[in-house]
Amino acid sequence: MDLDEIRQILDMMREHELAEFELEREGVTLRLKKHSTSQWTGPMPAMPQMSFAPATPAGPMPAAPLAAAAPPPVLAPAGDDVDLAILKSPIVGTFYHAAEPGAPPFVEAGQMVKKGQVLCIIEAMKLMNEINADIDGEIVKCYVENGQAVQYGERLFAIKPS
Repeated sequence: MDLDEIRQILDMMREHELAEFELEREGVTLRLKKHSTSQWTGPMPAMPQMSFAPATPAGPMPAAPLAAAAPPPVLAPAGDDVDLAILKSPIVGTFYHAAEPGAPPFVEAGQMVKKGQVLCIIEAMKLMNEINADIDGEIVKCYVENGQAVQYGERLFAIKPS
């Protein structure tokens, strides 16, 4: 395993926001782990911690497959609210109601939206990702606050289809 392969793994960790990664290959175990942001008060370190340990003599392990790209926003039934569609986050990141601080929000509860209309932005890895409506309808509820961290699959909006 050379430095270029390790850099590729680090890039993959950043891209997919992985906190830990372990690979055993050619008699070497590579274990990478990022510092937890909940315990860290200073700026984030540029690189995760790295440690090497000899592997068992069982032979080389195949490389781990890369994770697939995040799917588009998901619409799902809202449980109790059978007539509502729930727009879920397609990625992990920070939720923003507006394009910039002080700007009016893209949408508010009670507003009618069209398919393809921008509903919010999720910032991930310093990239701003527009999240669009997948259906025409009325915004019934926004589940998250401006600036709040969101997880993959977390509810963002309830939409009443029109």
